[in-house]
Amino acid sequence: MNVKIWILYGWFTMLATSGLAQSIHPDILEKPWAAHWISPANISPQGYGVYLFRKTLRLPTRPEQYIIHISADNRYKLYVNGNLASMGPIRGDLQHWHYQTLDISGLLKDGDNLIAAEVWNEGEFRPEAQISLRTGLIIQGNTASEAGINTNETWKTFQQTDYQPIPVKMQAYYVAGPGEFVKMNSALRNWRNADFDDSRWAAARLLMPGVPKDVKGGFGTVSGWMLTPATIPEMELKLQRFAQVRRAAGVRIPEGYPAKASALTIPAHSTATLLFDQGELTNAYPVLSFQGGKDASITLHYTEALYSKFPVKGNRNEVEGKVIIGRKDSLIADGSPAQRFTTLQWRTFRYVEVKVITKDEPLILEDFSSVFTGYPFPYQAHFESDQPELSQIIKVGWHTARLCAVETYMDCPYYEQLQYIGDARIQALISLYNTGDDRLVKQALSQMDQSRQPEGVTLSRHPSYTPQYIPTFSLWYIGMLHDYWKYGNDQAFIKAKLNGVRQILAYFQQYQQPDGSLMGLPYWVFTDWVTASDWNDGVAPKSKDGSSCVVDLQLLWAYQAAAELERELGYEEISRRYVKQAEVLKASVKQKYWEPRRKLFADRMEKDRFSQHSNALAILTGVVTGAEAKDLAQRLLQDHNLASASIYFKYYLHQACIRAGLGNEYLQWLGKWRENLSMGLTTWAEMSDINESRSDCHAWGSSPNIELYRTVLGIDSQSPGFSEVKIEPHLGNLKKASGTIPHSQGPITVSYELQESEWQMIIQTSIKGEFIWKGKSYRLKPGSNTFHIKE
Repeated sequence: MNVKIWILYGWFTMLATSGLAQSIHPDILEKPWAAHWISPANISPQGYGVYLFRKTLRLPTRPEQYIIHISADNRYKLYVNGNLASMGPIRGDLQHWHYQTLDISGLLKDGDNLIAAEVWNEGEFRPEAQISLRTGLIIQGNTASEAGINTNETWKTFQQTDYQPIPVKMQAYYVAGPGEFVKMNSALRNWRNADFDDSRWAAARLLMPGVPKDVKGGFGTVSGWMLTPATIPEMELKLQRFAQVRRAAGVRIPEGYPAKASALTIPAHSTATLLFDQGELTNAYPVLSFQGGKDASITLHYTEALYSKFPVKGNRNEVEGKVIIGRKDSLIADGSPAQRFTTLQWRTFRYVEVKVITKDEPLILEDFSSVFTGYPFPYQAHFESDQPELSQIIKVGWHTARLCAVETYMDCPYYEQLQYIGDARIQALISLYNTGDDRLVKQALSQMDQSRQPEGVTLSRHPSYTPQYIPTFSLWYIGMLHDYWKYGNDQAFIKAKLNGVRQILAYFQQYQQPDGSLMGLPYWVFTDWVTASDWNDGVAPKSKDGSSCVVDLQLLWAYQAAAELERELGYEEISRRYVKQAEVLKASVKQKYWEPRRKLFADRMEKDRFSQHSNALAILTGVVTGAEAKDLAQRLLQDHNLASASIYFKYYLHQACIRAGLGNEYLQWLGKWRENLSMGLTTWAEMSDINESRSDCHAWGSSPNIELYRTVLGIDSQSPGFSEVKIEPHLGNLKKASGTIPHSQGPITVSYELQESEWQMIIQTSIKGEFIWKGKSYRLKPGSNTFHIKE
């Protein structure tokens, strides 16, 4: 897909055509590249460093098309004639190292063209999600016509020594990369321009040719990065301004600032501190413009929320008496005019504290703004009802999902930036229901499959340079694949992943007993962040023999999903095998964990621990059905002695209750989301304890962005690939509701309104299907369908 990016980014523009997978010449995919990986000579290959690269590209006339492929380790920013053209690469692993493909012809001109790249390696301080081999840059022209840009010894390089890392010290798990200490250097300011003097720069050092994945190296060996084209577009960039300054000392704030740019003067030998409020959480590149102030220090301190006392946050709108904790950048001004700073990588913040300490010269702060970044999702859904609060829940949920999706899905943008299967399963359905864009979904499924270990289990998160094993997340991977089979539109993609599903289930079979129950499952058997004392680090209570109802039911659900996938995709024998194993395990769960006096499933065979989790999964797997399931669902909502699901696992709790027949009560279950809103959050907190939640932005809590469409409006897939639709609304106490979801064949739109004692229901669908209201079924044809039904 061709995507034109034309963005004001601080002080330069970005114009390139990205996402050109269909334009990649076959030789780029099938043969070693003529271009080499290059780096400066005499550097620490894995150490922290920022490096500059330049080459003059001479063209007799500006070409109509000039397609290039670019990658780097760790990351790069590419400039063509001073204009930002690309940033990347998309995170991956060494066996799947992504390169971006773009057409830079719109930035070229007749004659000499300056191609420049900034490459940085954050070394030991790099984000956990950043896998790395060593510092390097590679650019390859698509054909012989573009070969002049190929990276080789004609490129010049320079080590930018004015950067140093600032480690982030927090009393919480933080692995999202360091801050930056930067000495502003006017001598290097115009290094991206053609008239810059690079005569003292050294020639690049050749490392190795670029080698596409699956291309044979010498004697079959593979060294370095296995190059593969990115399957997602470049990230969105959008200029944004801060909403207000909440606190200021040592400087006068003019009216209308900072929504409107205005120069602030900090006198010599003084200190000024300003607390900027974006008004909502964001992922963005800060852009600071200033002049003068030689040797002045400027610190930018970023946080999601201020703290009364760590870890207590309270209402996120309140700042009085609170302190800022978190990642920071620090600059030393060089005294020149037109100094500008932006970070190498984006930051997450609602609040930014800017502190300026001047020396012998005043410093003029000319402007401070930021450039939002994220995966370029096209929001295509719409929800409206006679309860406006629901639209606010949709808005905050979508904002949360956006901030947790950049080059991959992420659990949270501030602390980890890691793609966990448990989170990504929910995020994927949000993407499909809200945008119809499945590219990030497919990338996530592929990356999880690529993380699979020789023993069969996937890693819990990927990419990640530290392997982490959560076996239950491998089961959620099977569920996520099944979700895409049902709601996505690429059955061949699913079929190619079945071998991985088989290996995962074979791994679990090693730990199954004759009755099907799991015992001795290694690693971190995480289910949910439950506050009950007998749940340790998110692990459900175990029986004395090591078995667990919660884990057995997760395995059962995976068998059921895999059996359906195998059957529908043509592997009947494997499907029958999984069905048989599921039947054995289902019978064992009922016999082993059912407690008849409390009429609940216990978490362990001693029948002394109970949770919403076991009982919700029992409904979802069909261990109980019909009236028995409805009775169980009502009890697990009413019994306050059960270990409670967090905002994350409420996704499964709510699905279970809906399946049991309680869908019309869904709007009553949104108390945790309403509590988030009342405490000033603009995204959903990670934990149910909102006051002390580590992260303020976890998209695993955005499940209402699925269920308000799937359950309340009732729009659901009736068959694989969403080829038919089932519409069964659960309106609760709503008298009016309408909405739209995207679909590959065209949007599906519904409108429901109670007029006196009659419902008017209008359904516009691009595919055939079924409409169900109070147990009665009506046929839907493509086009407009109108029903008038007595209440």
